[in-house]
Amino acid sequence: MFTRGFSTAFLLLALTASTASAVAAPPTDGTPYLDRSGPTARLMVDGKPFLILGGELRNSSTSSLDYMEPIWPRMAAAKFNTLLAVTTWEQVEPQEGKFDFSLVDAAIDGAQKSGLHLVFLWFGSWKNGISSYEPAWVKSDMKRFPRVQDAQGTNLEILSAFSNANRDADARAYAALMKHIHQVDSKHTVLMMQVENESGILGNTARDHSAEAEAAWKKPVPDALMNFLTKNKAQLQPEFLDVWARTGFKTKGMWAEVFGDSQRAEEIFEAWQYSQYIDAVAGAGKAEYAIPMYVNTWITQYTGEPGGEHPSGGSVSRVLDVWLAGISHLDVVAPDIYLPDLRGVLASYDHLGNPLLIPETRNGAAGGANALYAFGQGVFGFSPFAVDQAAESENSALGAAYRVLDQLTPLLTSLDKSKMASVVRQEGDAKAAVELDGYLLRIQYEGVTARGAGGGAATNGAATTPSGAALIINTAPDEFIVAAEGVTVNFLPNSKGPQQVSMVSVEEGTFNNGVWVPGRRLNGDETNSNDHLIFRGGTPTLQKVKLYRHD
Repeated sequence: MFTRGFSTAFLLLALTASTASAVAAPPTDGTPYLDRSGPTARLMVDGKPFLILGGELRNSSTSSLDYMEPIWPRMAAAKFNTLLAVTTWEQVEPQEGKFDFSLVDAAIDGAQKSGLHLVFLWFGSWKNGISSYEPAWVKSDMKRFPRVQDAQGTNLEILSAFSNANRDADARAYAALMKHIHQVDSKHTVLMMQVENESGILGNTARDHSAEAEAAWKKPVPDALMNFLTKNKAQLQPEFLDVWARTGFKTKGMWAEVFGDSQRAEEIFEAWQYSQYIDAVAGAGKAEYAIPMYVNTWITQYTGEPGGEHPSGGSVSRVLDVWLAGISHLDVVAPDIYLPDLRGVLASYDHLGNPLLIPETRNGAAGGANALYAFGQGVFGFSPFAVDQAAESENSALGAAYRVLDQLTPLLTSLDKSKMASVVRQEGDAKAAVELDGYLLRIQYEGVTARGAGGGAATNGAATTPSGAALIINTAPDEFIVAAEGVTVNFLPNSKGPQQVSMVSVEEGTFNNGVWVPGRRLNGDETNSNDHLIFRGGTPTLQKVKLYRHD
């Protein structure tokens, strides 16, 4: 589908880079990469595992050097180790073929001086379901750079994903950006790249009706997609499987024959096209500098929401399988989570080996609790939105969680996911329970008032539920490290053997370079006479508990 427009040499270069990255040994020069050799993907930076304790700047922040000058040190003081910052096509290529990387260089310099890392967000063809960051020479030439059309033939302010000219122009600019970053970023300040932003068609149509799109709709569904779906049929997302089942799980035919002629089928069609387009852009960039790249997602806001109310064709969970089938250069498909059900959304993206990353979410007290939960589930990065304009109390709550998570990084990046569990309070919750190391952990949430939620590109659910979260790590038989806030934790037997559990010892403390440094020895009122762990308030702390079982 994408053989026109790119030169043959360009395509071969991108494909070669992709194949090499899949089979080659890890880089030896410290270049960031995703280590997928174990059950949980790890981001490696300078040869060591790295957790992104991140914050996303507002979209326009890095367009002004004066604005950013005080922001860099303030974000470092707030305990972020990584900032997500926008770089746009219109800034990078204001005139066709003439590039300006001054703002990119300024961001790298500002981050380095404050000891921060960066993830750049490439706002190229799309941002939040529309096209607003492409250069003027693209915006003004609708003939050369065609737009999405609705069923009535009206042009929308959205570059068509079916246009090779659109894709090739975006890919050339992105490749130039990656080449430049490779040349100037010898300190590996830039960890990852986000390719486009919450892509898809936002408006009154679920699919593009331009001439090229109509022609593609009448062509057979690509074998690459059907082979992937057939191979993984038993594990496909339920919502996707439901659509495919309505046609009797056909494996050949045109799009309407295989998936029906419904709105859901049109969204599947667009998802394949967007995955192909954005993966080609990523491939062009990786041919110049092969650091990890991801695509982010404006998720559905309610059950059954039709495409168009959210960007249709974007990587929402019900078409995640289509995206996973369509990409080979993108490393991660990541959800932007503003909905209260962080647990459910994150679980839906823990699918077919897709690494877990939360690149955009809400801030505040809920942000800190959610971060504890997310890293306990195996994410390698977490990043609330608009941290540069958040209230000091919001960044303070998040920073408190990040201080604890920074201490836990050696454990979180070295132990198998089966050695960890986490919980977070959501609306209606009073209790939770997890199983770990032959124990049943019963968790009671305390009443802690939330401080509010940070704003994002979409404001989807304020943090009205009192915070409460726990991240539990099994460090040895009958031994646990617990990072928590606003909970109590009780241990019960959950395996053969003696059916009484008592605490040998409980210590609060910290980690210093991976070594436990004990503080107070807790007993009496601090453990309810050695009955359970107690974590009061909305600031996370660390406790180490050793247990024994007896009759």
